Formats: sequence, C-alpha cells, structure tokens
Amino acid sequence: MKSAVENLNPTRVRLTVEVPFEELKDSLDAAYKKINQQVTVKGFRKGKIPARVIDQRFGRGAVLEEAVNDALPKFYTEAVNEAELNVLGQPEVDITELKDGETLNFTAEVDVRPAIEIPDYSGIEVEVDAIEVSDEDIEKAVEELRERFASTSPVERAAEEGDVVTLDLEAKVDGEVLEDGVASDVSYTIGSGELLEGIDEAVKGLEAGGETTFTSELKGGSAAGKEAEVTVKVSQVAARELPELDDDFAQLASEFDTLEELRADSRKRLENMKEYDQATQAQERVLEKLLELVEVPVPEKLLEDEINTRKHNLEHHQLGQMGLDLAKYLEIQGKTEEEFDAETKDAAVKGIKTQFVLDELVNKEKLNVNQEELTEHLMRRAASSGMSPDQFAQAVVEGGQVPMLVGEVARGKALAVVVEAATVKDTNGEVVDLDDEDETEGSTESAEVVESEAADADAEDKPEA
Repeated sequence: MKSAVENLNPTRVRLTVEVPFEELKDSLDAAYKKINQQVTVKGFRKGKIPARVIDQRFGRGAVLEEAVNDALPKFYTEAVNEAELNVLGQPEVDITELKDGETLNFTAEVDVRPAIEIPDYSGIEVEVDAIEVSDEDIEKAVEELRERFASTSPVERAAEEGDVVTLDLEAKVDGEVLEDGVASDVSYTIGSGELLEGIDEAVKGLEAGGETTFTSELKGGSAAGKEAEVTVKVSQVAARELPELDDDFAQLASEFDTLEELRADSRKRLENMKEYDQATQAQERVLEKLLELVEVPVPEKLLEDEINTRKHNLEHHQLGQMGLDLAKYLEIQGKTEEEFDAETKDAAVKGIKTQFVLDELVNKEKLNVNQEELTEHLMRRAASSGMSPDQFAQAVVEGGQVPMLVGEVARGKALAVVVEAATVKDTNGEVVDLDDEDETEGSTESAEVVESEAADADAEDKPEA
C-alpha cells in the first residue's frame, strides 16, 4: 500500500491511497465466506458454494463491493498512522479506481487537529475579586440559618407576607380542569416566589376558609406556557416564629456552645467560599488570556457538530426538564434567535480552542494523570450529576468514557501549570498566592473549569453517562 497526504487547509487533509490487489486477498476470502452463509444454490450445501459459482450467480461486483467495504477501514487506518495524523471525526471516502485483479485507489478527506504553537505564557497577568467578608455578610448567613430553624403556629387572622399558608389549588385552561392541575394541602410561604406568579397577591388578606381565583402563566406540566385560571383555597394560616439569637440557638443549630463561636465559624466558611470563587475566577481569566495568545484554526465540520450538540442538549435535556421549548426560553431570556445562534457559536469556538490548546500543553509539559487525581475528579463529577460514585463510575466504564475523564483531568493540570506561572492580583492590588491549594484538589478544580468551557467539544463520540 502507498499513501500520500495533501493539506487542504490548516485543519483538513486529503489522503490518497493506492492498494495492490493482492492485499485485498483476506477481505475477498472473507467476502466469499460471508456470501456463502447468506445464499443457497441448488446442488451445493450451504457454505460450500465455489467462488466461481458465486461470481456466476451473483456477480463478481457484489463480492468486490463486500471486500472493499471490509478492507477500507483497515487501509485508511494504516494510512493515517503512517502519516502520523491526529484525525477528528469520520472521513469522506471516495473510491477513485477499482480494477479487478489490479488495484484499489481511494481518497479520504478528514479533519485533523491543527498544529498549535504555544507561546511563552509566563507574562500573563489577571485581576480577581478580593476576599472580603463583612459583618453584614456574617449576619446574613446567621439570619439564613435562623430562618431554617423557624417554627410555625396557626393564627386566626388574614394571611400576611412571610406567613406559611396551606392551600388547595385547581388550574383550568379554556374552562377545563387540567389532569395535573389539582393539588391539595400545599404548604407555601408568602413572598418566597416558589409557586405561581400572582399567588402572593391572591392569598394575602385571606383567612382560613377563604377562596379566590386569579390568572397565571403555567411554568410546567401539560399546559406549560399557557394562561390558566387558578382557584386557590386557604385551609390554614400559620405565622413563622424565629428563635432568639443567643447561645441556646447556637447550640440548637450547630456544634458550637456560643453565638460568637457560631459567627466565627460563619466567617471562616464564607472566607473559604470566597477563596474557592477567587481561584475559579483566576483560572477562568488566565484561560481567556491564554486563548488570546494562541492562534487556533477551528475545523468547520467539528464546529458545526459542536453547535448542533449544544443546541440539542439545551432543547431536549435542559429545557425539556423545565417544560420549556426554545422559543419560550428565548422569550424569557429576552434574546432573538440570531443572538442565541451567535452566542452558541462563540461558546462552541471557545470550547474547541480550549481543548486544542490545553491538549497541546499536556503534550508539551508531558503531564500524566494518576489514579488519585482521576478518582477525585470522578467523585466531583458524580456529585454534580446526582449519582453515587459507584453508579457514575459504572456508567463511565460502560459508556467508554474513561479516556474522556482522563482528558479532562489532564487539561485541568495543564491549566493549573499556566495559572501557576501567571501573576494574579486582587482588586486591592495584592498578589494572590494560589499555591496553597492541595495539588490534587487544584488540578481537579481546574478540570471543572475546563469542562465547563469545553463542554461537548471532544472530537470523538461521547456516550452519555
């Protein structure tokens, strides 16, 4: 077999392959064997039909077609390996010449990873938010905890803001009660915004036994997006009572003995959260600066597939779970379809560039992923997916996604290398030292940033876990 490579553009090549006919022998033998098992010829046992009889009865062309279909993937792979190409997606194959007994010639056009030159990134500088926790932040956190330990007691008066009311609901569309539009004994805190739009105004002022009707647009269910006439009946009004802010509350709501200890712990927790947010912000901004430094051509077919994948996931998974279609989503977001398409394309381009650049850095820095790093990343992915680590690991293995997870961690380590070399300052002008993070945790946190930027941008097929 002989092959040659022609560069059509920085991200696409054409392979020209010439195969001597004798190299098709194994595939021809396999073709005759396969046809033998599929057909019957009077006078011959199944599987024992001579090749010349198959040629006469069914045509030599059918055998050649079967043999070429069997052989093409092998010869294509050999040509790719011989040229040391890093291909993306499936090739477009064209058989240019097939002479029985002489030769098989074909071409294959396929996208390839572009050659990327990683420049010196040590001069990258970014600014992040300073870590500042105010007394007001602490009091807000303590107040939220206090809200969680609030008690309720029934009252004989009209419902007010902040009260907990027990409701019976019935929704009608075009005068018909919806099958999924009836609910009883629903507990609702007035002002929480957790139910239908307009319900707060409807129930305020009602006492137990009171009833009213209002109009609201349904957000989910069988009639999502439609205007409904909702009848609401209040069966109970209860006032919320907050516990006193004292040492007894601290002992009730935490492992601490005093309110001051609880406040000190709240400060520490808030600082840790802001440190995490600061590190994530640094990683995102360093990545943006790195992408600005590198020229990355994007394969058109890969970009088209990535855009379609992102749209499909949004429409059929995320919006579907919320009972929305794309038109309603765009209306809520206040965007036109053209603006949405432009944003999706920009995100897809950034995702592909992120993967290409960081993969090149993985090779350049010779970064490897150890078992501890992979396990830590798997645990995080499992938590974010709502699955147990064992369930997630099983899904990953069965879906053939282990290489994908290894790639995410490796790219996270590559990003961590760049962040370490960059200068990060907060809004107060102070240099931020991100080296205090645990090495494994730092690389897996970077992997989360990379995953969010390069979501669905893998060139290979990725079965869902």
